[in-house]
Amino acid sequence: MAIRSPGGLVRMIAAAAAAGTMLSACGWIGGGAAGTGTGTSPAAAGGTAPGQTPRPVATPARSPAAPRPAGVIGRFPVARYQTTLTEPAHTGPDGAAVGPRRLPVLVRYPSGPAALSAGAGGFPLVVFAPGFLQCGSAYARLLRAWASAGYVVAVVNFPRTSCRAKAAADEADLVNQPADVSFIIGRLLAMSARPGGALSGLISRDRVAVAGHSDGGDTVAAVAAGSCCADSRVRAAIILAGAQWPPLGEDYARRQAPPTLFVQGSADSINPPAASQQLYLADTSGRRYYLDMLGAGHLSPYEGHGRQEHVVALVTTDFLDRFLAGRRWARPAMREAADIPGVSVLESDGRLPPG
Repeated sequence: MAIRSPGGLVRMIAAAAAAGTMLSACGWIGGGAAGTGTGTSPAAAGGTAPGQTPRPVATPARSPAAPRPAGVIGRFPVARYQTTLTEPAHTGPDGAAVGPRRLPVLVRYPSGPAALSAGAGGFPLVVFAPGFLQCGSAYARLLRAWASAGYVVAVVNFPRTSCRAKAAADEADLVNQPADVSFIIGRLLAMSARPGGALSGLISRDRVAVAGHSDGGDTVAAVAAGSCCADSRVRAAIILAGAQWPPLGEDYARRQAPPTLFVQGSADSINPPAASQQLYLADTSGRRYYLDMLGAGHLSPYEGHGRQEHVVALVTTDFLDRFLAGRRWARPAMREAADIPGVSVLESDGRLPPG
């Protein structure tokens, strides 16, 4: 059982089905995936359906006084599909020749019997961009949480900025990452539309979001509303400790941005609050929220498994539920999850946290 902070967020892991086994929802307790399966394919190929062994998963709720509807963290076992997509050579936003680029992608998605009926028409898609010298594995708990709540979640390891780049790492390659994200969106939608493939029928093509941390946040900010490379397919964005990357242009939110949630540690010395606030304040037309994680740094609110990581998982899931899945009840749930004295506070529509 996970118990909530003073603001009223209660996470309860209920008894699982017939065997009565207590299981962790998405690894928040005990660290394991709710359900597993693997699949591999060559670049851009559909591959074969990944083998999986779904396990029963308990459904978390808020409190007995304020139960949440089904569809939140822990509802579905999570299966995995891994592939490498090859992006063709192209011209980058700076005019330089780019590519081809090999993009390892791990897809987590809802599985099990409940997903067969709940996923009619496809689940919403979230494409996640890690930070500099980070790989997708660092964010596993957060990405599993989203997948277990009913989202197809794809994370990419960028070719020149991931943890695997090591001595060859080049942060300047960030200028090419928005095109990588848009390419991945297109390929995953195509794989879902193709009958008989591993991802066939899994994704709703009209419900696409992007999310990213640090340099990955810079990347998806450009994909959501940058003058260089805004992707009109994106319906919502989550930017974790992000900033505006000058080589991608200075004109953020030139067009109306999709609903966007900015999450920022107040004690972050790598991407300080002013960087997130610059993006947040630049958008004057769309629905935008600013989640201030009090006293948090650059990594811990997103990569660990403590109280603040729980808050981030809950608030981001509620945000996706409201603005990507269209569940109207999720907006008040998002505020309830976020406003916790001494831990976090949520502002919106251009208002900034006090202090």
